[in-house]
Amino acid sequence: MTALQLLSLICAALLIQMAAGVGVLLWRVRHRLAAPQPPIDAPLPSSAASAWPGWRDFRVLRRHFEDAAQTQCSFHLQPLDGAPLPTFKPGQYLTFALQLPSDAGAVAGPQSLLTRCYSLSDRPDPAEYRITVKRVPPPLGQAALPAGLSSTFFHDEVQVGDVLKVKAPAGHFYIDTDATTTTPAILIAGGIGITPMMSMLRWCLAQQPERVVQLYYGVRSSADHAFKQTLEALAQAHPAFKIHVVYSRPERDDVLGRGYQHLGYIDLPLLRMHLPPGRNQFYVCGPPPMMQSLVPALREWGVSKEDLHFEAFGPASMRPVLPMTNEPLPAASVALDIKFTRSGRSLVWDGRDANLLDFAERHGVAVDSGCRSGSCGTCATKLLAGRVDYAEPPDYDIASGACLLCVGKPASALVLEA
Repeated sequence: MTALQLLSLICAALLIQMAAGVGVLLWRVRHRLAAPQPPIDAPLPSSAASAWPGWRDFRVLRRHFEDAAQTQCSFHLQPLDGAPLPTFKPGQYLTFALQLPSDAGAVAGPQSLLTRCYSLSDRPDPAEYRITVKRVPPPLGQAALPAGLSSTFFHDEVQVGDVLKVKAPAGHFYIDTDATTTTPAILIAGGIGITPMMSMLRWCLAQQPERVVQLYYGVRSSADHAFKQTLEALAQAHPAFKIHVVYSRPERDDVLGRGYQHLGYIDLPLLRMHLPPGRNQFYVCGPPPMMQSLVPALREWGVSKEDLHFEAFGPASMRPVLPMTNEPLPAASVALDIKFTRSGRSLVWDGRDANLLDFAERHGVAVDSGCRSGSCGTCATKLLAGRVDYAEPPDYDIASGACLLCVGKPASALVLEA
């Protein structure tokens, strides 16, 4: 074979390979064009509507009172960016960064930043969120003390059109959306504890209309009775939903059997008188006295840990210490060394303080804080060495290598970056 013939064979082989490659490419193009294409305005994947990181700006669409005494005000919030809101678990809360005027009783400066959490008070809606805030007065018999800073700010300062900085819904107190509809949901609320219950209730009635739901709602009188007309309308429209309203101090015009069904307080005998037979799932939210009596009573009655969910007045309040064993938490038996690296302080924990935040503040160690109940994460601090324990799992999801000072106690010597 001559050199010219060999060259011709090589060129022919190359041409055959190129032709085959072009054929494969044309087949792929025709196959792709033939496949169905999503429309231009197709919705974004669900991940695009997931919870946002950090703070997001929300505008107040409207506000209105929910009770006759006008102490409980609802705020409807819409995101400035116009993007759909992620869904949330009914019962969760929002965290707010509030810029208070310097004369509001906070720290000195032109403005004071306050972090607070408030439960969502309606079922998930991709267009808006709703919270309901109760005005917190000075402690009873101590009028000289200040009223609640954040609730006063919401009631007196936050108006329609104002913009608030909000973190995504969070919290571990929510209704079990996977629960079977044959298990009744028992919602127990005291005072402003009604707010997460409204979220759970509205979700249940919309998604599980055949499920038996009972609401036990305790307030002082008709003046404090929030969502009264709404709840009565829901009960009329949904035969599986029953209301038990309990007044502890009814007013002269309050009529038993008309505006409320029971006199006194929500307790175990009342529940046992009206509960559906068999297994029930309990969701309890109220003031500490109610929680400290009712939750242990339900446990002693035999309600399992899996069926008993509770929170004290939502994440905006201090939650009571309620160990699952009903036994008091042991006091620190040994002194523990606590080192704050940024402050250059080496101190000794002796068990006198309720948590590490109180301990740090008592010794003059500056730590940012917000809700003081393990919900907002403002006091999250890097844990360089040691172990921190919590009486109850915090609502805030703690990052690896960090701890929450406001609800944590040392289980060993600690080194903290604070």
